[in-house]
Amino acid sequence: MELQDFLRLADETLEEIAGRLEEFDPDECDFECGDGMLTLEFADGSKFVLNRQRGNHQMWLAAGARAWHYDWDPESRCWKDDRDGHELRTRLSEVVGEKLGRKISI
Repeated sequence: MELQDFLRLADETLEEIAGRLEEFDPDECDFECGDGMLTLEFADGSKFVLNRQRGNHQMWLAAGARAWHYDWDPESRCWKDDRDGHELRTRLSEVVGEKLGRKISI
């Protein structure tokens, strides 16, 4: 994948996810998005980070002590984990939902 294509896809993903996070109460989950990174901060002060890794052409998600790396899959048009193939939004929904104590969809 060309660098410009990666940057466009990564930035679109970050913006779309940030748009979904606008629906959350900022007292339970606040966020900042910019410069290729989306940081979620929770009421207890813990943070999750989703960012683009320019050199690897991947998206990385860190949630507590856990982390995942995602490659763009042009066939399904989504970011898939480089180990087991799960989709980025699915995992993000799971870990944020676990943190908030309810089922959510991002």
